Amino acid sequence: MFRDITTLIGDGEAYRYVIDQFVEKIKDLEVDVILVLDARGFLVGSPVAYCMGKGVVPIRKAGKLPADTYKVEFDLEYGSDKFEMHKDAIKPGQRVAVLDDLLATGGTANAATKLVEMAGGQVVALGFVIELKGLGGRSLLPGYNVFSLVEY
Repeated sequence: MFRDITTLIGDGEAYRYVIDQFVEKIKDLEVDVILVLDARGFLVGSPVAYCMGKGVVPIRKAGKLPADTYKVEFDLEYGSDKFEMHKDAIKPGQRVAVLDDLLATGGTANAATKLVEMAGGQVVALGFVIELKGLGGRSLLPGYNVFSLVEY
């Protein structure tokens, strides 16, 4: 079964609830920036950043960003892909919350942590709307503060 957040974001009250839950989970972590993953992570992380008065750092698929980037390749359940992040997006020592819609096999989340660390940042939380527990994605994120709002 395919899990998706499109019906959730189409309901204003439910969408607000999710954003409020993310803010509540990370508000005491002294976050400097919110990192969002292409593309549905933009839909949950950007409003959280707005509510908290923080900047947004987008991670994009390869070839989508205009400046110098860090690059990392990762495996998906159906192949592999590449993510990029601007080299100047995160300053050394900055505290970063990574927010996305779904934690499945963990490939994209693991790639995000690598990009943050390449820039000298510190991942203080990885948050997801949905976690598919049976796919074991959390196992690729040992030692990180990982949370999800709904688990299947």
